[in-house]
Amino acid sequence: MLIGVKPDGLLIGQDVSDATQQKIAAALDRFEPPAPVRMDFVAIGQDRYVIVMYVDAGSESVPFTYEGRAYERVGATTKKMPQSRYEQLLLERVHARRRWENIPAAGLRIEDLDREEILRTREIGIQQQRIPAESPADPGDILDRLGLFRAGHLTQAAQVLFGTRFLSDYPQCVLKMGRFRGVTVTGEILDNRQERLHAFDMVREGMAFLGRTLPLRSHFPEGRIERQDRLAIPPAALREILLNAVIHRDYSDPAGYVAIAIFDDRVEIRSIGRLPAGISVESLAGPHFSRLRNPLIAEAFHRTGAVEVWGRGTNRVIEECRRYGLEAPGFREESGGVVVAFRAEIAPTAQVSAQVAAQVTAQVTMQVTTQVAAFCREPKSAKEIMAELGLKHWKTFQTNYLLPLLEAGILERTIPDKPRSRLQKYRTTQGGLQSLKSTDRER
Repeated sequence: MLIGVKPDGLLIGQDVSDATQQKIAAALDRFEPPAPVRMDFVAIGQDRYVIVMYVDAGSESVPFTYEGRAYERVGATTKKMPQSRYEQLLLERVHARRRWENIPAAGLRIEDLDREEILRTREIGIQQQRIPAESPADPGDILDRLGLFRAGHLTQAAQVLFGTRFLSDYPQCVLKMGRFRGVTVTGEILDNRQERLHAFDMVREGMAFLGRTLPLRSHFPEGRIERQDRLAIPPAALREILLNAVIHRDYSDPAGYVAIAIFDDRVEIRSIGRLPAGISVESLAGPHFSRLRNPLIAEAFHRTGAVEVWGRGTNRVIEECRRYGLEAPGFREESGGVVVAFRAEIAPTAQVSAQVAAQVTAQVTMQVTTQVAAFCREPKSAKEIMAELGLKHWKTFQTNYLLPLLEAGILERTIPDKPRSRLQKYRTTQGGLQSLKSTDRER
């Protein structure tokens, strides 16, 4: 701001006395919080000065009030700022300084984190050329490079990204997965899982669940005679939305979660937390800026090449669905969260015999039953079966998959007298093989 210059640019200057400087200082004192204004006095003639006042752009103290009111510049006019705009700027100021993700996590140590995942993040980051190849393979150095220390303490972002224990301090680090018969959550629950995981595992587990649960559809690419089996919804689109749900959700809510709900006519991916200020559900379908609620969490995923942080993700999802022959997904805000719905026919199909389905459908989907039965024609270890299903957590695999398949007579132990033998393997029973033959005839 210049004082002593006419609107047409003519320099006229003014006297600068002690009283003038006191008046300027008194006026600046009326700003709250204190305004970072710098001043210079430029001499233009005898006892005449132009007063030059500077304010750096992008101050973290925005918004300011003057004598208790906030103002904004609209064109050539200064006018009172609407209350809604002031409250939005105030929230953004608080969020920039003290986000949930950059608060130190009380008592969290490097030893409490998933060392394997930390090292994997570095390796993938080097492959993506987003982490220097010469960087040390030391977990502490990797975490520091990702900005996950604050004042010498690990942040809550580190817990979200690499944590191994979540109860009782971090109950919001949970992924809910369900398959419902019909088109509402009041329908019969065919599969219901809840896993407490760090962010990277959450994406992997969610994609594994979708891959196991969604039906395969036959597709004949244009100009080719070979049939291709593919999921009812493009995996790349599902993964992008799941990544968005995990990265951009509101982690400050201890009751928050990410959920995958599969119905007969759609898949919904839900996350707690409204869209960031300046982003609407309508804008997601077109060009829009990337506004990060959790920049530290987003940065870690960016280093692995999982996201681009350019605000193009939802646009790519829409394009991918259209190439797949599906309508664009629907975006909506609902009950303090964001829901993305993919429309597709996902009605159940007969993939195993009715008798076997009745025994295991409540805990293991028909598609998984068929997959495991086919895989275990030759004896396989538990670790091999977990890898085939894309699972990482032993307890989840044992409770939700292995024991139900054993109890249903689909699998049997190769060393039945020693269930816990380190040499134990599992093979498909005669009944399981008969189910596979039935499935082949139905196809």
